[in-house]
This record gives sequence, structure tokens and C-alpha cells, in this order.
Amino acid sequence: MSIYKIEPIPLAAESLILHETIFHNANGYLGVRGCSEEKYPHIPTVRGMYVNGFYDIIDMKQAEPLYGLVNEKQTTLNLADVFSIDLYIDGEKFSMFEGEILKSFRLLDMDRGVTQRYIEWRSPKGHEIIIDITRMASFTKLSIFTIDYTVQSCNFSGEVRFVSTHSGDVRNFSDPSDPRLATESVQNLFVSNVSIENNCSFIDADTSRSKQAVCTGVAHTISNPCKVDYVASDNDVIWALTTRVNKGEKVRMVKYACVTDTIHHNLNYREINRTILKNATDLGVDVLYKDQFQYLSGFWEHCAMKIDGDDQIDNAMRYNMYQMAQSVSKDQYGNIAAKGLSGEGYEGHYFWDTEMYLQPFFLLTMPGLCRNLIGFRYNTLDKARENARLLGHKSGALYPWRTIDGSECSGYYVSGTAAYHINGAIGHSVSQYFLATEDYGFLKEMGAEMLAEIARLWLDVGNFHEGKFHINCVTGPDEYTCMVNNNYYTNFIAKQNLYWAAKAFNLIGEEDKKRLNITQKEVDEWILAADSMYLPYDEELGIYPQDDSFLQKKVWDFSGTPKEHHPLLLHYHPLHLYRFQVCKQADTVLSFLISEQDPPKDIMRRTFEYYEKITTHDSSLSSCVFSIVASMLGDVNKAYEYLGDSAQMDLFNTHRNTKDGIHTANMGGSYMAVVFGFAGVKINEKGLNFHPQIPAEWDKYSFRIFYRGSLIEVTISQGESSFKLISGPSLKIHVDGKSLILDGPSS
Repeated sequence: MSIYKIEPIPLAAESLILHETIFHNANGYLGVRGCSEEKYPHIPTVRGMYVNGFYDIIDMKQAEPLYGLVNEKQTTLNLADVFSIDLYIDGEKFSMFEGEILKSFRLLDMDRGVTQRYIEWRSPKGHEIIIDITRMASFTKLSIFTIDYTVQSCNFSGEVRFVSTHSGDVRNFSDPSDPRLATESVQNLFVSNVSIENNCSFIDADTSRSKQAVCTGVAHTISNPCKVDYVASDNDVIWALTTRVNKGEKVRMVKYACVTDTIHHNLNYREINRTILKNATDLGVDVLYKDQFQYLSGFWEHCAMKIDGDDQIDNAMRYNMYQMAQSVSKDQYGNIAAKGLSGEGYEGHYFWDTEMYLQPFFLLTMPGLCRNLIGFRYNTLDKARENARLLGHKSGALYPWRTIDGSECSGYYVSGTAAYHINGAIGHSVSQYFLATEDYGFLKEMGAEMLAEIARLWLDVGNFHEGKFHINCVTGPDEYTCMVNNNYYTNFIAKQNLYWAAKAFNLIGEEDKKRLNITQKEVDEWILAADSMYLPYDEELGIYPQDDSFLQKKVWDFSGTPKEHHPLLLHYHPLHLYRFQVCKQADTVLSFLISEQDPPKDIMRRTFEYYEKITTHDSSLSSCVFSIVASMLGDVNKAYEYLGDSAQMDLFNTHRNTKDGIHTANMGGSYMAVVFGFAGVKINEKGLNFHPQIPAEWDKYSFRIFYRGSLIEVTISQGESSFKLISGPSLKIHVDGKSLILDGPSS
């Protein structure tokens, strides 16, 4: 069973808001925070429901409105309150902070796809009840969210009343002290209509500037005869369902919420909402539970990972994989936000996180979803072209550092727009997808065009100098070092992009070459730039410098920095950080992970050891990379330590901001640390490669991956590795450099 459970439910304010994230429900389309049904005004909370890709536009004020600076951005929206329910027992209002909690727990069941909150409560007047609440965001009906609320009387007969809220009067959360959150709370969604039809409530709302609209519908069913009342206003509908129970009896109320919008459901979103809601209530929640279980059975069959001998890491890995399934858009209208659909951190924006840290999981488990994610970038390619022109580039496309609709949302261009390596990540995802699938139709439809536009951008931003191709004035992955010349990682991934653009040219037909206006002369220029790419190397230290000036700087005083001053970005001016050798996250080290060939071991080791000493891991994207590269170097013990930091980041709240949402990229990174790190998976033109290793703490571990239409099960134990073909055509793989044909069980 895949269950994460806490018992009893902690009532400290910091725990309650944290668990709103940990126990959120999502399905890739909608997400609902795990806030309690009953409201507690004295407790900090982020009561929110979000839709992937649904946004409004707000102003971004620039102190000096220089040409080309971003002056507006997109932000995800809290859509409606469909989850608030107050419970009254013979007139006494249920509260976790009044009366006595006799027993309580919360759990996430990742096989059934539900969360549960269980409370045994004695009221101030002595009424004892059992409350059992199950919540679900349906994977098979993406618009549906349910709350299954059961109350059992233990020692009395009397009245039970559910007061259920459906409100469009909501706003987003804000915190002006944290740059990772919205700085101010403004109203972006305005209710346009409230209606009651067939004992259902429907609220339509419009955004203020993005010209989008959303409809939320709510319906209730109840197991006992009851009286139903409602009060409707301009912004909300309050439902009251009143019934009676005898001692020992249960009453079950199910609240169905349906969300549709103009992006995913076209202009008939209102009618579609009514149809989906009726269909869900006609089926009933128990049928929806069955469908949910079947969906997740298929998910776990494809994504199975088991770690024997280390329950803590095993449970954390399953939690992380489940959260990725909850976060990924199931169509090309959305992507994966930095916080998934669990909270408002980073305002629902998509970053390079998707391509570099999350797509590998979907590529190896559900390649169709990986294709969708790349499809989202293809659909926003025109906006990337516009962005490049805005920044002065005559050709090519520059993808935005952070976005929802494809337009740049980064207000601080120094560590945002200047991070041209996002183009590299997207190009890398295209080439990795093609290598893993041999999907020539993909290359023809979108991949070759994306690679060509990325290559054109690299040619335009870079220049030849003394026989070498240089890329100047960019920011690499390390956001504590900005606007540099020849960032090693950026140059390295640009080189790979250029080669792959040329390869794609040779794999498509003549008509497609003409359609994309690609000539052999242009391809020759790409190859020349790649062949001539300047990659910094320091002869004295025998390492790859992060950029041209990095090693000239003074090393940060790590021993003199108080622990409470981390993350540094919240305690030191950016310019101060830029003048030191201090890394927020893996930068040069990341280049070893994305290299399609094995880097020189001695240089890789020296480089890893150098940067390990000066990296704070203030970014959640760092520990996983260091784990993978430690595995590449054969240091399994160190790799295991870094994996522990990565795998349990949200469950242990090690970065102290999980309340704002999960760290989706890190979750993908923890998966990579096992599969790319310990198992040594590398996908290149040679094929599918393994270099198996195992930590001493584990008895064995196993996982399944898709590769070119075949499902493979890999099991690695102390002293032995086995590779089994589960389904699909026979396949050649490479294990420690030796070829192995899989056409059935083999080791």
C-alpha cells in the first residue's frame, strides 16, 4: 500500500498550513489545497483552488521603465471556494479547537488517489461523533473534485446540519517579504453570474484582463432524508442540509464540485460544466473511486519503483512520483508549475524545471505526457520568437524564463530573462524525447522547428572571437552569479543544441526543410559554432570554471555565515552575492548530467569537489544533481546522502517553505537520482545505457521504464542486476558497456 499518514493531526499553525500542501488534491487540471473544511479565522491559511494554465494579467511595476523590461505578468488565480463546510451537531459547531479530540489522523492514499481526515470528537456539551472526510480530484473526470463527508453519532440522537459554501468571492495569497510569492493581493476574478438549477449552484467569473472565464458548479447528495435550504447572493451560495441521526447511525454527505473554463473547454464551458456535474452525480462517488483506483493501478504498473531495506526513502519516492502525476497537465494547454497545483508559490509559473528535472520522469514512464509538455512549448514558439525580437535578436526564438501563456513574467531580468539556458533545456528535452522514442512524426511536426529556432538564437546571441565561439552576458543556473561571459553550462548545452539542430535537419524531408526555411549553409554555420564553442578550462586547478571571471572572485565566508541567514537571497543584496564564489545550486556540475558522452573522470571529479565546497543548495534543484554526479563518480555513499536531502524535502519541510507549495522539480530530480544516478541510465545515440550501483543501506531496488515502445523492469541488488522485458518488442541495451538483448527475462 502507498499511504502517507500523520497521527494525531497537529494543531500548531505552522503544521496546519504545511499540511494544506502535503495533503492537497490535484489531477493535472485542477488542484485544491488540503485546508480544513471548517474555517479558523485565527489560523494562517491559504484556501485555494487552481486550474493549470488559467491566469490573469497584472501590472509589474518597474522603478525605471527602460526599453524591453517586463511591465506585466501572468498569475495563477484562486478560482472559488468549493470546499468550505461547517458541521453543526444539535446546534454545536464542530471545531478542532473546542471540545476534545479523542483521536485524529490524516492520510494520503496514493493507490486510491484520495486524502482522508479522520476525527473522533467530544463536543463541549458531551456529544461524541466520528468524522470521516475523503477528498478526491478525479484523474478520469478532470473537472471533478469531491468531498465525501461522513458523520457517525456515538452517544446521542439528534440533528446534524451541514452548511456548505460555494463562493466566488476569493483572492490570491500574498507575502511582500518573500520574492517567491506575489507581493500584493488584488482582485483578479469577478463574479458575473450566480444561478441555482436543479439543486445545483453555478458561479461564472471573468478575469479582469486576460479575457478568460471560469464556471464552478456544486451539487450535494446525502444518505438520509434531509431538509435543503440555500441563500444566494451576488458572489456566493450557502447551502444548508439538515437531517437527524440516531445513536450509532451514520449520515453521508457528498459534495461534488465541477470546474470548466474557456481555455480547456471552449466558449460552451457553462453548458459543459452542467453536463459533467450531472454525469458525476449520476454515477456517484463510489464509481468515481473505482475509476480512480483503476487509473492509478495503470500508473503504478508503468512507474513502479521499489526500494527494499529503506522504507523512509521508498515512501518518499512514491510520494514524489504521485505528486508529479498530480501536477502534470494532461493536455497541451498547460505545463507543470514550479509548485504544481498545490499552492501559489511562484504564482503558478512554468520554468526550465519542467524540461530539465520533470520531463525525464515522464519520458521514461509516460512518454505521451512528455510529448504534450514539449507540445506546450511548441504552441508558444511564436511568443518565444517575439521575445527574441524584443531583446534585439534578428532571428531565432528565446523562451521566457518564467511564464504561463508563453510571455515573459520575470521582473528581474538579471537572473531571469538573461538565463538563456532555458533554451538549452528545451532543446535538450526535444533531443532526449526523440532518442527515447524514435518518434519521427514528432520531429517533423515540431521538434526540428524548435531545434532550428533555438540554434538560430544561439548563433545570434554568440560571436566568434579568435577562432572560438563565445556566448556573453548571460546567467547560468546559479542565480548567485549573474550576467557573465561564457557560462560553462550554457555554452555546453548550446553546443549540444547546435549539433542536434543539424542532426534533425538531416532526418526530415526536403519539403519540411523548405517549409522551415532551413538551408545547408545555415546548418554548416550551426556545426561550425558547435565545433568552435569555447568551454572554459583552468589549467592550474584542472577544473571547468563556471564562467570567465568566476575564479577571480573571493570565496564566500561560509563558516562566518549564520545558519539563519540561509537562503542567502533573503538576507544579502544580489550585488553582494554576485561578487563572491558562492553557488546557489549546481551549475557547472549540471553539465555532466546532460552530457550525452561520458566526461573525463579526473576533470569531473576535481570540478565536482571544487563546487561542492562553495554550493549552498539554497535552491531545491541542487541536491539531486549532486547526488547524480556523485553516483557518476562512484561515490555511492555521498550520492545517498544527497538523495536523502532531495527525496524528503517536502515531507520534512527542509527548505521551510513547503507551505507555499511542493517543489515539483526537486521531486523529478529525486527520481533522476535513483534512475540516472544509482542505475546509471543514460540515453544517447548509442542507445539505452546502464551503469548499476546500489547504496549499502539498500537490499535492492527496482523500477520500470519505457524505451522505444518497450516496458523494461530493472532490478539491482547487492552484487547482481537483472533486466526484464515486460512488454513490447525485443530491445538491445548496454550494461557497463556490454550489449544485452532483451526478449524476455534476462540478467
